[in-house]
Amino acid sequence: MTRRIRDISQRLSPALPVWPGDTPFAQAGTWQMAAGSPVNVSAVTLSTHSGAHADAPLHYADDADDIASVALEPYLGECLVADVRGCGPLILPEHLPALDGAARVLFRTFDAFPCDNWPIDTVAIAPATIDALAAAGVRLVGLDGPSLDPQNSKDMAAHLAVLRHDMRVLEGLVLDDVLPGRYELIALPLAIVGGDASPVRAVLRDLA
Repeated sequence: MTRRIRDISQRLSPALPVWPGDTPFAQAGTWQMAAGSPVNVSAVTLSTHSGAHADAPLHYADDADDIASVALEPYLGECLVADVRGCGPLILPEHLPALDGAARVLFRTFDAFPCDNWPIDTVAIAPATIDALAAAGVRLVGLDGPSLDPQNSKDMAAHLAVLRHDMRVLEGLVLDDVLPGRYELIALPLAIVGGDASPVRAVLRDLA
């Protein structure tokens, strides 16, 4: 029996909303069949944090690993999707569901993912929640919002908690059509040498 696959990635196009001031997505043809080339080839310009992406430890510490150096195991395996809509501006420890040994946890915060515009008011994760997840054995945390921290954060406290616990991060996931529960996560980052992050093609596959 084929296990259903759910694509939880954003579509990369010039319409992709990006963090204010970050590099917009652009694509240009290098060789085109319409111009006589035997193949179509294009070049893309984008932020390493475009769409669904994996943060590298280098994103929040100059002496930490780049995305090409991190182990891939955290990005592949069973995960728990938690619906925390209505929790308020921060996901607190009391908002956590029963983890039951989950090594990867993804949080849904949007009623409908804002595909066409950059969200201003987003839900972030409290550092104490990162501590609680780490204490429970969680190795990767992800959410549909653009950042673990509030958008106006200057101390990056949630990211630094992740760094302290050597956890991995996924941001910008699209979880609108995903029910809470257990799935197989597949969200491998590109091996970008010196990369502070990498876009991912993130999918969830039914366990059975």
